[in-house]
Amino acid sequence: MDAPPPDPVTVRPATRADVPAILDIYNHAVIHTTASYDLEPVSLDSRLAWFDHKVDGGWPVLVTVGGGGVTGWATFGPFREKPGYRFAVEHSVYVRDDCRGQGLGRALVDALIAEARARGMHSMIGGLDADNTGSLAFHTRLGFEPVAHFRQVGHKFGRWLDLMFVQLLLEPGHAAGSGTRADVAP
Repeated sequence: MDAPPPDPVTVRPATRADVPAILDIYNHAVIHTTASYDLEPVSLDSRLAWFDHKVDGGWPVLVTVGGGGVTGWATFGPFREKPGYRFAVEHSVYVRDDCRGQGLGRALVDALIAEARARGMHSMIGGLDADNTGSLAFHTRLGFEPVAHFRQVGHKFGRWLDLMFVQLLLEPGHAAGSGTRADVAP
């Protein structure tokens, strides 16, 4: 359960100096979980290029920090590249293995939601492994709803993996699946 943290959580924009810690958190997930469908750890150079691409594109990369340094990170970017998708973002959130259950994921996603709303985004989407019941419960507590289930689209650890999309409509009074807005100006 993502309980409130015992102390206030510091969420701030990530810097390039944070990338090695972001990499460690991500690679732990790559090696030990199906939270990422990467099969091998990624290199520092590739994660630095990823970070630079995010920053150059104007996309947020946020971190939580505590006594032991960076404890989690989150970001969002375009859901799809075509202009018609410009009001939808896809997010990612990862918390250091020894820091889970302390409210860090909630603090990160809450900050992402606030940032997406401030940018006029309409929809936030997350892709999660369908067997990751913890992530699904976490997202459900934040108001996300399952909207798609793709069977056997990934393969890792010698087995087929199902991908689930969850969605949060960002405007007040809207929940995922509740309809569309027709008054969005181009």
